[in-house]
Amino acid sequence: MINTHTGPQPADFTDVRAANLAVVLRFVRENAPCSRADIAASTGLNKATVSSLVADLVDRRLLRETGLTENRVGRPATMLVLDGSPYAAIGIEVNADHLTAVAIDLAGTELLSWRRSFPGATATPGQAVAAVAALARRVLGRMEKEGRRVLGIAVAVPGLVDLTGSVRTAPNLGWRDVDLAGDLTRALRHPGFPVLVDNDANLAVLAEHRFGPHGGAGNVVFLTGGVGVGAGVIMDGRLRRGGRGFAGEIGHIPVDPGGAECRCGRRGCLEAVAGVRAVLRDTAPDATPAELEPELDEVVRLARAGDPATIATLTAVGGALGRGVAVLANLLNPDVVILGGHYVRLAPWVLPAARDELARGSLASEAGGTVLVESTLGYGAAALGAAARLMDAIDSGHLPAQT
Repeated sequence: MINTHTGPQPADFTDVRAANLAVVLRFVRENAPCSRADIAASTGLNKATVSSLVADLVDRRLLRETGLTENRVGRPATMLVLDGSPYAAIGIEVNADHLTAVAIDLAGTELLSWRRSFPGATATPGQAVAAVAALARRVLGRMEKEGRRVLGIAVAVPGLVDLTGSVRTAPNLGWRDVDLAGDLTRALRHPGFPVLVDNDANLAVLAEHRFGPHGGAGNVVFLTGGVGVGAGVIMDGRLRRGGRGFAGEIGHIPVDPGGAECRCGRRGCLEAVAGVRAVLRDTAPDATPAELEPELDEVVRLARAGDPATIATLTAVGGALGRGVAVLANLLNPDVVILGGHYVRLAPWVLPAARDELARGSLASEAGGTVLVESTLGYGAAALGAAARLMDAIDSGHLPAQT
């Protein structure tokens, strides 16, 4: 007999339970310490279901009980908090002059943070894969010694990364069509956990949304401040990647048509007039990626000393940056735009002019409520966000299997 029923089919029980486990886990993450009754009252799940789900999560060591609280009406309740201590998520960032590795547990506690020099601008893709794999193996060895189970590795790359984890182009690394996710999986000998690759700005904005002071905002943009300028965009609480994963290349929008030539061949791109190269154009125009940090140290020293030429350069860079942020404010109306990377060090001199241009270039009064701030997460934001992406997968119901 032909089944002509085309209406909705009943959900698989396993899928429903996985979704409910994720609901409980997210609630505890956001409201810990809390009780089973708190979970039931807020999620709409009945108490028996909540008890079963919590027992499952405790068995998996994703939650733990912390004892009783008597500061409530009725009988004392057993309170719950995140555990996740047996687990680790690893994030690695590939940059033009360094590699960063971060490992966190399920509660977001940092287990390690390593930064290694790396000639990313001159290394071949094969050399980069070997270097990332070597760093990953060291982190995996540390996690194994601590008795932790690795949930996955995610890698942040400054370039266009498609939805399969292939790097279509990364100009600052000189890459084109590199299957980084596949190559790294093979280099690690198919480790049995996910190996993911994503754009660095996308991952940095995930870190800000999960761990930064503006995590409560539903609309957040993060601007990278390395050799290039990219944007990670969260709208309505969700990361926006675009149709093929290529959204966020704000560094190549024109803000000054008669301005400096960009590495992409156009003139006046935001990256060319407001990036690190623009800061060093008069003092160190030929600085290699490895030389950027010491050169910027000198810029900061001169700015603190009140050097007029340095402050004029930083003010001009801030103005150009503000014009680019005004485009974002008019197009997306984010709650906050966060400056990362080298912009954090330069913020005292760049931000005032950038905020003025943001206000001047925005159609809505007071920039439609868009606030421009510097990041508090430091240089490891993209690596931290890479690890956070693996945590997001758990929050979506992809829980580690019971062992």
